[in-house]
Amino acid sequence: MIRVLVAEDVRMLREALVALLGFEEDIEVVAEVDTGDAIVRAALEHRPDVAVLDIELPALDGLSAAALLHERLPECRVLILTGLGRPGNLRRGVEAHVSGFMLKDSRPQDLVQAIRTVAAGGLVIDQQLAYAALDVPGNPLTEREAEVLRLTGEGATPRDIARDLHLSYGTVRNYLASSVTKLNARTRMDAVRIATEAGWL
Repeated sequence: MIRVLVAEDVRMLREALVALLGFEEDIEVVAEVDTGDAIVRAALEHRPDVAVLDIELPALDGLSAAALLHERLPECRVLILTGLGRPGNLRRGVEAHVSGFMLKDSRPQDLVQAIRTVAAGGLVIDQQLAYAALDVPGNPLTEREAEVLRLTGEGATPRDIARDLHLSYGTVRNYLASSVTKLNARTRMDAVRIATEAGWL
């Protein structure tokens, strides 16, 4: 019997997923939670074989929860459900030791099979997500541009960044301007978004 934990904040989707898995003779849902910060606690209590996690959860996102789960309960394998195929999420998933990625609009039978595959030690990546990751161009940012963008995304001002990185204010502004241009972004924060989604920050 495959023991499964389900984490989904939308009640209707969570209950539908639990009901779907309940029809399978070899799968048992042993826990369900609606926030990311409840995942590790529930997993330690119920010891699931597979955790099916929504990527967008309140309190803690699914990928961050997956990384914590790997530290605390490495024998529990993680299958991420996502509505958006962002290549950066695939990279974060690999770092978090995620065993599978499925789109939320996948066929129910594909999801069930993915749970079985992951439970058996296999890896599953939805083909659309895999192609999206392969289609991303290489990172156009230099290491310094990426560092400045990352700090900007964390809320630092150009003056803060100049002080912390021992650069001139003008140099930081130049890095930000070149990043916006290279990423064809509208603003600095748009550049942060684009680079984050691509997995470059």
